Amino acid sequence: MSASVKGKSFPKRGGDGSSDFSLDDHTFAMKIASALTSELKDRNSRAKLVAGWTGANERTVKNWFSGRYAPCGRHLVVLAQHSDHVLNAILLMADRQDRLLGEKVADLRRKVLELAAIIGEPELDE
Repeated sequence: MSASVKGKSFPKRGGDGSSDFSLDDHTFAMKIASALTSELKDRNSRAKLVAGWTGANERTVKNWFSGRYAPCGRHLVVLAQHSDHVLNAILLMADRQDRLLGEKVADLRRKVLELAAIIGEPELDE
């Protein structure tokens, strides 16, 4: 019996078993660490704050900040909910920068409308 396979395929593997995706575990952990540090650089109790967000142990969170380990999937999702820097890092690693631009345009539009409300209508006799 032969069955046809439908749907998306996984990345092709090279002869050595590696995939086309070149991001290793250490690089991934360091990118998340950098994003967390950028987001919370001015916070004294940042490990405690992130532990509160995720429910993870503070020691575990400190390992995320140092880049020793990366958060697991569910913790990563929670971090992305709370941190724009983490979300942006994930989108960049996934080569989905197009999603970043949409958010920036929406934010810029909101700021322009706020500014227009402050300035008011232009005078016609100018």
